[in-house]
Amino acid sequence: MGRKKILFTTGSMNQTIQVHEIASELSEYDCWFSHLFSDSWSINAAIKHTNWIDGTIMGNEFRLNAEKYLKAHGAQIDYRAQINDYDLIVYCSDLLIPKRMQSAKTIWIQEGMVDRMTMASKIVKALNLPRWWSFNTSLNGSSNICDVYCIASEGYKSYFTKRGSDNTKMFVTGMPNYDDLTRFANNDFPYHNYVMVATSDMRETFRFENRPAFIKKAVRIAKGRRLLFKLHPNEKYDRAEAEIRKYAPADTLIFQAGNTNEMIANCEELITQFSTVVYTGIALGKKVHSYFDLKELKRLNPIQNGGTSAKNIANICRAFLEFEGPKEDFVKKYKYRPVLFKYADNDRVLKAVSA
Repeated sequence: MGRKKILFTTGSMNQTIQVHEIASELSEYDCWFSHLFSDSWSINAAIKHTNWIDGTIMGNEFRLNAEKYLKAHGAQIDYRAQINDYDLIVYCSDLLIPKRMQSAKTIWIQEGMVDRMTMASKIVKALNLPRWWSFNTSLNGSSNICDVYCIASEGYKSYFTKRGSDNTKMFVTGMPNYDDLTRFANNDFPYHNYVMVATSDMRETFRFENRPAFIKKAVRIAKGRRLLFKLHPNEKYDRAEAEIRKYAPADTLIFQAGNTNEMIANCEELITQFSTVVYTGIALGKKVHSYFDLKELKRLNPIQNGGTSAKNIANICRAFLEFEGPKEDFVKKYKYRPVLFKYADNDRVLKAVSA
């Protein structure tokens, strides 16, 4: 028999990098990757013939960027799962899972914060409509459709439980890319002592935003200190830059690319909208601003385990793949033992321990 096959779904670059890191821990299996997809003819027609879906992670630009990254790392690509049948599918979103894929073993991994519930989200949930009709991530992780859920923190475990997913399916693994944030404190980013603004792609994902008002608010918070804007990669750069130049001081710095976490590490204060990077600011002890409630964010903050979340998730994937009983029984019998890392008091040398 050949090696068991795993399909990892990709979306944004953050999601793509996360699942690739998990797959790198599972080299004994035959790992493949597909950008998020649907078997719905209407959604596929919209992707192919219109641009209205381009602002979402199912858009063509997101797919091209993800596949470019994967090809550069020698990964195997099976877009829309056309080549193989899979023993396990690892999802970065459970908003849209084709029916033909639901017979396989499935794992959902948390890749960031989720959007606030809107009136549309509440209607979609109440009427049991397709979850993606909310046109945001507010219902991601709340479908209860996957067999296993890998969660960033105990706070998020409670959060997803309240929104409909079975907490017996959930394991607090930590969240790759956000589980060792103190490592960004030592960096080569050349600027320091500014007020940083991390924007969100609300307009590109069909949500209203008064960007001039937000920029003016950032200027007031800065109180004469230099501003640095880190734009969301999905934003229309020319429009965003023109607005910042119009309403912010002339010496304001603007970036669309670069290491966001290093920029946060060097700032004095962090202003965000709906961005997961607020957790970097919290972990690094920065004063932060967010459209989310800060008390709630601190409760939800991803656990810091020295960068072992991908290994934790990979261990669950391995155990689930090798589990021989009905897949529904796995969570009842599996004894989760996360890998933790503790820093030495003086030199931050990593020492591995098991919980």
